[in-house]
Amino acid sequence: MNTWQAISDDVKLGKDIKLSKFINLYGCSVGDNTKIGAFVEIQKNATVGRNCKISSHTFICEGVTIEDDVFIGHSVTFINDRFPRATSATGQLQTEADWTVEPTIVKRGASIGSGSTILCDVTIGENAIVGAGSVVTKDVPPNTIVAGNPARVTRTLDAEGRQVLNPKPEAQNSKSQYLNHK
Repeated sequence: MNTWQAISDDVKLGKDIKLSKFINLYGCSVGDNTKIGAFVEIQKNATVGRNCKISSHTFICEGVTIEDDVFIGHSVTFINDRFPRATSATGQLQTEADWTVEPTIVKRGASIGSGSTILCDVTIGENAIVGAGSVVTKDVPPNTIVAGNPARVTRTLDAEGRQVLNPKPEAQNSKSQYLNHK
């Protein structure tokens, strides 16, 4: 084990993995030809598919499944507990036995922009794109672009997820809007 990497013995790593320094992997599996950036944590019972890129400072918690060919931007956080609390009703510190992990799935070819938060029990559809800084609170349909807090569909993509089918009309120059206002 590299002194700059914490990788437990129960981690399953595929072939041709590229691992940066300062990572924490335990009880997870990572598919072939995947790149994991610095300061990434992937918890137990999480799965990352083949040909994925997980950018730095990302947290992938227990119960998350990331399929093949997925891009995860910098500082993305996945949440797996709908109602997190430090203590129980009796005042005792909670343990793993006190919550239920709710799974999240990121389907093949999806991209999640930097700084996004993905709440539990959602599916991000194939080829979907989550805009930077979004908060995903419900399922994202395949071949769509979502953005905002909460994330909402802003565009539709073709079947391969490569071309925008309903482009946004070009915004007017903000200066001309003020000059032409009556």
